[in-house]
Amino acid sequence: MRNQTPLAPSEPAFDVTVHCVLNDFGPLGRAYVETDETEADEATIIDNILRGEYSCPLRVVAFNTAQGWARDVTEDIARAVLNRARSEGRSTIAAQEFLERTLGLGAPLGD
Repeated sequence: MRNQTPLAPSEPAFDVTVHCVLNDFGPLGRAYVETDETEADEATIIDNILRGEYSCPLRVVAFNTAQGWARDVTEDIARAVLNRARSEGRSTIAAQEFLERTLGLGAPLGD
């Protein structure tokens, strides 16, 4: 009997949801921000938006290749950013602008 070892790994470690941020770099254009594999999770993206790691985040796309799906999660992420900003009393101008663009909120949220 021949060995039936799969060519592609089937480990659960590959069943993860990855988040990518589309950022507007002004005159340089828009691009999805390069993200380390360990920092592409929802919680890190939310924290990065709150810390101002993205100058002008426009969209957040999530995908899971093991489950075969991808979708725009911008509004979900914006609501999570809003909840964290309110509970922790912190925000940045970029985060506030993201919330205004996505959810129509214009009030200051943090420091």
